[in-house]
Amino acid sequence: MNKYRCIVCDYIYDPAIGDPDSGIEPGTSFEDIPEDWVCPLCGVDKSSFEKI
Repeated sequence: MNKYRCIVCDYIYDPAIGDPDSGIEPGTSFEDIPEDWVCPLCGVDKSSFEKI
């Protein structure tokens, strides 16, 4: 699974880790994250992420 980087703050979303604080379980691909999810560091939406 691909990792994604926030272009605003450089947060890396790693599917192996997920985002448990936001209810995103480990193993969740970026594409499967709900559209209303936001970056846990700076609060921007999914459109501000790029595949790395």
